[in-house]
Amino acid sequence: MRRTVFNEDHEAFRETVRAFIEAEVVPVYDDWCAAGQAPRDFYYKLAELGVFGIRVPEEFGGAGIDSHKFEAVMYEETARAGVSFGGSGVHVLLGLPYLQMLATEEQQKRYLPKFVSGEEMWALAMTEPGTGSDVAGMKTTAKLSADGTHYVLNGAKTFITGGVHADRVIVCARTSAPREDDRRFGISLFAVDTKSEGYSIGRKLDKLGLKVSDTAELAFVDVKVPVEDLLGEENKGFSYLGQNLPSERWGIAFGAYAQAKAAVRFAQAYVQERTVFGKTVASFQNTKFELAACQAEVDAAEAVADRALEALDAGELTAAEAASAKLFCTEVAHRVIDRCLQLHGGYGFMNEYPIARLYADNRVNRIYGGTSEVMKSIIAKSMGL
Repeated sequence: MRRTVFNEDHEAFRETVRAFIEAEVVPVYDDWCAAGQAPRDFYYKLAELGVFGIRVPEEFGGAGIDSHKFEAVMYEETARAGVSFGGSGVHVLLGLPYLQMLATEEQQKRYLPKFVSGEEMWALAMTEPGTGSDVAGMKTTAKLSADGTHYVLNGAKTFITGGVHADRVIVCARTSAPREDDRRFGISLFAVDTKSEGYSIGRKLDKLGLKVSDTAELAFVDVKVPVEDLLGEENKGFSYLGQNLPSERWGIAFGAYAQAKAAVRFAQAYVQERTVFGKTVASFQNTKFELAACQAEVDAAEAVADRALEALDAGELTAAEAASAKLFCTEVAHRVIDRCLQLHGGYGFMNEYPIARLYADNRVNRIYGGTSEVMKSIIAKSMGL
């Protein structure tokens, strides 16, 4: 089945990324896992490769290419190698859309050149302890000072990917109380400098998977945020979050599909080499049937992920379509990776094998960016149910 989603430019980029991963990531990846994060200077190497600026306008140092297809290639190549680029994924997938949509010309001149160069890494702080998917229930506040020059930020966030290395964080906070008829009203977005007094990083969270992704708790105690760092208009933050969720959910969907595809590759290679009862594991009918079923699921997930990618690039990906893609691809990946780990036998449970890390890394896909249950609710609502 021939794919039509990528062209020669994407395939040339794929070769570059694959070589970069082999040279810069694979030899040190075990060290990153042990450390619990990728080193900060690695992000400068990614910047030199040009991956942070692909969708940034040329005037700010980027390539000015309005497409997510190069990001899709990176999802496939990191999964293929059984590695990740640490917390840097949120820099582009979560940080950039808000800057493109909300930043004024003055803000873009301040933010984007450093975004492209890796001098300022960005993260998004939405989730709070106790709120989870209920974004409207957030308690963090940002109150305008008496002289109107800055906001005073107080509160806490958790599960913030990229939160340890971030230089700026887009923080969601309440600037007004919710209305009786609209509890989503009153949330605003701020580009907070992490060097600000009163800003602190709490625990670097010990996760089941995604070991090289720095995920943290953040706390704000009377942090002064200049009014020049308000993104968009006051009290409209919830609608801004909603507009960018489809692209975030596409990213999770595509990443999950890529992981499932990689799992089949790992399992196929393993069963062809491993012998039991004097025969290769691949020679048993059960192995053939299991891998064939997994491949069929991956083919279907690839079609769904590619369709969502084309819709995203065309500016037509709806909330329901993104939810559907995320639900389908993450559930497929869960099933496929589990079956591929089973084919590895006891070695599949060993972290030295990429299938084990893939199994742990994949589990969060059905949780973050909105749980599978939330995705079903979105899809059902679009059906008029």
